[in-house]
Amino acid sequence: MTSDLILQYFPDLSQKQKDQFAGLDDLYRFWNSRINLISRKDIDMLYLHHILHSLAIAKVISFLPGEKILDVGTGGGFPGIPLAILFPDSHFHLVDSIGKKIKVVQEVALASDLKNLVATHARAEQINDKFNFVVSRAVTRLSEFYPWIKGKFLKESINELQNGILYLKGGDLTEEIKESKLNARLIPLTDHFKEDYFETKFVVYIPQ
Repeated sequence: MTSDLILQYFPDLSQKQKDQFAGLDDLYRFWNSRINLISRKDIDMLYLHHILHSLAIAKVISFLPGEKILDVGTGGGFPGIPLAILFPDSHFHLVDSIGKKIKVVQEVALASDLKNLVATHARAEQINDKFNFVVSRAVTRLSEFYPWIKGKFLKESINELQNGILYLKGGDLTEEIKESKLNARLIPLTDHFKEDYFETKFVVYIPQ
């Protein structure tokens, strides 16, 4: 599977963006052989399971120039790195509590010439900045996640969507959302992608 999958859904990429997405395969294979970020069999599905999945957020929102986005529990850089490639004029701050993962994120960002991304070895609670949006990919239950990032939002919204959380999650989320007491909206990824992989997967949007 190649970066052509990304072009099917995002056909208006610049040549630099095409090159950046194409380059991720070699970069992640290199780093995955040293630090096990992604299961060995899953690395062959990098573009479907990780990159396109991350870009589902871009089907819900287009980040604007100057907007600040925090990626909590980024792991190997998802969803932050694909989103930073797609939105070069927005600013991305990727955080993870595991240092070796952040090291990989920093190396991939450097090799991909991503000037709009910083990566920090920290817990989300330790980040003192404020953001337009917080993104994440199923790091924990919403009721546990929300306290980490509460109070980290800029008051003024400039996008069509109000500042808030864009959380990639799968399965039956009814109980989890009820437990969290948050005003969450579910956007099914099958609205945007035809692959079977995206059945039962959602972007959970929680305005602030």
